[in-house]
Amino acid sequence: MTEPTTLLRAHGVVRSYGRTPALRGVDLTVAQGEILAITGPSGCGKSTLLHCLAGILTPDEGEIYYGAHRLDTWSERARSRLRRTEFGVLFQFGQLVPELTGAENVALPLLLAGTGRRVARTAALEGLDRLGVAELADQRPGEMSGGQQQRCALARALVTEPRVLFTDEPTGALDSLAGEQVLGELVRLARERGTTVLLVTHDVRVAGYADRELELRDGLVDGDGLGLAPRAPGATR
Repeated sequence: MTEPTTLLRAHGVVRSYGRTPALRGVDLTVAQGEILAITGPSGCGKSTLLHCLAGILTPDEGEIYYGAHRLDTWSERARSRLRRTEFGVLFQFGQLVPELTGAENVALPLLLAGTGRRVARTAALEGLDRLGVAELADQRPGEMSGGQQQRCALARALVTEPRVLFTDEPTGALDSLAGEQVLGELVRLARERGTTVLLVTHDVRVAGYADRELELRDGLVDGDGLGLAPRAPGATR
């Protein structure tokens, strides 16, 4: 069996908010095409770790690598560009632009990257349809339910076909059926496209879709976060 390729790596990551420590020296590796669930109690540092790995936050200490590149030394502009091209981010509460329609929100990353408006809208409509919310194309976030906003935000995170997808409680606002649909799409991306997926969740059912679970407690990994999960090509759950 071929050894998995490390895509993301963190070493000794420390991050505090004022005098309150959120991460106290986290080490982990994530393989290309792996689905990794980051779990733990509220306030343990899950979202902070996700944001550091995605380049949204920079650690106070430690190193974060994306492939051979040390991400934490990049400028904010370079990290933002990476999130428009190779990283997709689904925030816990969607964070859609309220003035834009669903289709415009989904197309936004493509437009910022220089894609033509017609091509971007076509890709946005296809993304919404794939997640079962094609009817949201001309609705603004204020006209959507929380679950609809979350699926629209996921379509936006996926529209650039990112190499890595970072998700924070991706099913938190969804009912069981919609949650299963979203999780099924994430598994499909990992298996068919080789997308690396990081899931922050407190839901045992959601974590069950992952290849591997990393548990945080008080800003530290509970156990060994360095192992790469063996995964048979084409495996499903």
